[in-house]
Amino acid sequence: MTTVARSAPDRLLAVLAAFDHGHPALTLTEISRRAGLSLTTAHRLAGALTEWGALERDAEGLYHVGLRLWELAALAPRGLALRQIALPYLEDLYEATHENVQLAVRDGTEVVYIEWLSGRSAVGVHIRVGARWPLHATGVGLALLAHEPPAFQQDYCAGPLAAFTPYTITDPARLRRSLAEVRRTGVAVSSRQVTDDALSVASAVRGATGQVAAAVSVVVPQADAQVPALIPAVRLAARGISRALGWHPPPTVDDG
Repeated sequence: MTTVARSAPDRLLAVLAAFDHGHPALTLTEISRRAGLSLTTAHRLAGALTEWGALERDAEGLYHVGLRLWELAALAPRGLALRQIALPYLEDLYEATHENVQLAVRDGTEVVYIEWLSGRSAVGVHIRVGARWPLHATGVGLALLAHEPPAFQQDYCAGPLAAFTPYTITDPARLRRSLAEVRRTGVAVSSRQVTDDALSVASAVRGATGQVAAAVSVVVPQADAQVPALIPAVRLAARGISRALGWHPPPTVDDG
């Protein structure tokens, strides 16, 4: 069997991909193992990345992601730039609820959280900025998935639907019904999908062209969730962010 040689860019990206939320600091040996590279190659590439600023090495010899990558990430229109536009509306939603408030975008079949405001006495959630979860398992994910093209939704529903609690949606027919309800109401209500004590209410955020660009949500304790009271607040935040992004909703009959 012939082994295809990895290109230099592939090896560099493998070094960076060795870091994740579960492994924010790595030794050179760990980088080598997680990247699938020889120790010599890992040492050479880690040195080059450190010199450029993509990695940093602390006094104990551990490597961390460098600030140079943070500077580049700030240029991403779906990252920090979107976060800065949305932040005033997220803060308003937080002040209205004092619960966890989240902003997320879709990346492939996953949702990526780009902002999270933690409530002072809110339910605990397994979320941090940069965290990823499958679309079907979160409120923001459902809000995003519901507005994807039918072919994308069909492929997603047909794929494996991971379960995190006994309540996670894993039945394709049930997921399709949930997405239809999101489109009908404009909000996604996700109860006990990731943890069995949390409920989220989410709504899609639209960009200037009308395409869904992100989703905003509030996460509250499931036991005493007041969903009817949360829906208007989440909708208001989503509409405010959408308008700030340049979206102009179509006129209604009452607008004359």
